[in-house]
Amino acid sequence: MKTILDFIRFGASEFARAGLSFGHSYDNALDEATQLVLHALHLPHDLPPVYAAARLTRAEREEVLALFRRRIEERIPACYLIGEAWFAGLCFACDQRALVPRSPIAELIESGFSPWIDHLEVRKALDMCTGGGCIGIAMAVHNPDWQVDCADLSQEALTLAGENVERFEVADRVRLVHSDLFGSLGGCRYDLIVSNPPYVTHSEYAAMPPEYTHEPKLGLTSGDDGLDLTLRLLDEAAGHLNEGGVLIVEVGESQRALETLLPQVPFAWVEFKVGQMGVFVLRREDLVAHAAAISAARTARGL
Repeated sequence: MKTILDFIRFGASEFARAGLSFGHSYDNALDEATQLVLHALHLPHDLPPVYAAARLTRAEREEVLALFRRRIEERIPACYLIGEAWFAGLCFACDQRALVPRSPIAELIESGFSPWIDHLEVRKALDMCTGGGCIGIAMAVHNPDWQVDCADLSQEALTLAGENVERFEVADRVRLVHSDLFGSLGGCRYDLIVSNPPYVTHSEYAAMPPEYTHEPKLGLTSGDDGLDLTLRLLDEAAGHLNEGGVLIVEVGESQRALETLLPQVPFAWVEFKVGQMGVFVLRREDLVAHAAAISAARTARGL
């Protein structure tokens, strides 16, 4: 093996043979191999194809192969090995203090959340369960006139989010809050609340590939049906939304469980380019109208 293309092909073949799992930003062996090779060579992720025939030095070959070995033997997601992940067209610092950014909400951010907030003049937004800050910071970057709060229970995740705030130079418009959901937000109200909370069930987590064990469990699991955090969000969000405000939440595979639990709530499920991906939209008025049912569901499980 001599060229960049040789090593990309070799890496993809080895990853496939090792039976690795892909789902952390990259969804296939070829893309992961490409990004690991380019990272080791200090080359941009969008390197023109003409450079594929460039040859590696001995030291470069060793560095690439070392990354491949770690990916295969330790099953560490490529984004953690690289230390970066792309989200909503932006490159974020990424490590094991928070989940690898991969929410479909990125598509909503890039589209201006249209048509879901077309009726709103958003001045203040909240990213609840922010992790490394990707959703909240991306909202601030794409909407320079927004003030954005980013809240999370994990102080480690917020430290990473702080590094990303500095990376994108948005400290004047993004505030990080250490909070158990809305607990430390006091009387703050928002026009838009967006959240990608934990929603993996305990049984799903037990069956996950080894790659997911490198991520903080706190950011993944949320009860037997994955809805414990979401129920708390639904129950408390109306008190932190302005009139006409909107709540957008990702629940992934727990969508069916949520619809079964609260059939009377008019969840609007977002259609993405690849179809539904478990992200719902609710207006404050809907939360208020169905507050009793939501509160009863929360109380029934002792939350």
